[in-house]
Amino acid sequence: MSGMQTAPYQEFAREKLGFEYQNLDLLITALTHRSYVNEHKKSVSEHNERLEFLGDAVLELVVTDYLYRTFAEPEGILTSWRAALVRTESISAAGDRLGYEPLLRMSRGEKNGSPRARQQILANAFEAVIGSIYLERGYDDAAVFITRHILSTLEEILAAGSWRDPKSHLQEVSQKIDGATPVYRVLNEEGPDHEKLFTLGAFVNNVEMGRGIGPSKQVAQQAAARAALATYTKRTK
Repeated sequence: MSGMQTAPYQEFAREKLGFEYQNLDLLITALTHRSYVNEHKKSVSEHNERLEFLGDAVLELVVTDYLYRTFAEPEGILTSWRAALVRTESISAAGDRLGYEPLLRMSRGEKNGSPRARQQILANAFEAVIGSIYLERGYDDAAVFITRHILSTLEEILAAGSWRDPKSHLQEVSQKIDGATPVYRVLNEEGPDHEKLFTLGAFVNNVEMGRGIGPSKQVAQQAAARAALATYTKRTK
């Protein structure tokens, strides 16, 4: 890549990460999807999956270490908190806030993919960026990045109760407030069998309280339950 092409990556690192890369290829690779390599085999040979593998491990260690040292709750609760912090939705939201999507290198097909596919790509890239920071600056700087962009959301997660299993939590809330159990209904199915996308609604007393999309009915139900819980939160404010 020419200096003009790499400049936006270094600018992103300087403004969003707080440092300049000595090895800028690490960041560029972290923001390179497999599909881009498939379309540019003659000029690009590496995508972000190895860095994602590394970043995922660093992320889990930093989050686990923080929770262990900060809270005295039993293992089961800490595991649930960790899962809420590192799930795809949380990580992709952090990537959205960082704003690196315009720098992501991917195929035209992936750029026009489903919202769920976009979310997954953003999350994978976030973990790959962690991996690149770890290799460029070391564990401590990677931990600072994770603290700023992931651990900082823990208070909100705990306040909203979103660390709990959303379907079980919704059932408790709906029975307490409306005296009824949620019912999940398939609203739409699209895509080929190997890439099916489901849209489900969470209904309480035949009123749609939330809607979720996912690659399986179970994932869509969880998303619908979270959306319904958000609706109840707004109602009770």
